[in-house]
Amino acid sequence: MAAHTRRKFTRRPLPFIVVAVNALEATLEIKNRLGLHLRAASTLADTVKKFNSTVTLGSGKHAVNARSVTNLIMLGAGQGTRLKVKVEGPDAQAALSAIKELFEQRFNEE
Repeated sequence: MAAHTRRKFTRRPLPFIVVAVNALEATLEIKNRLGLHLRAASTLADTVKKFNSTVTLGSGKHAVNARSVTNLIMLGAGQGTRLKVKVEGPDAQAALSAIKELFEQRFNEE
């Protein structure tokens, strides 16, 4: 048996690295009368900033970073609009729960 063949069998195996992917999605409906206006967008952005996860909101092909109040307002989402929420990161479950609660409470406006 050749030397290079023996090294192949005695070589240390490469480390096996597992990266947990925490990604969640939900579709939420805007229920407050004024939709995602400045105050509601600010409340949503402030809630998202409490978490380390990346949060995007959108409808159709247009998705924005939920940390930006300007981007949220640019969605033009009125009452009854259904937005797809994508959350990726280490605290994705907690972030999505907080966002769902905010939508259910109508952004604490009504």
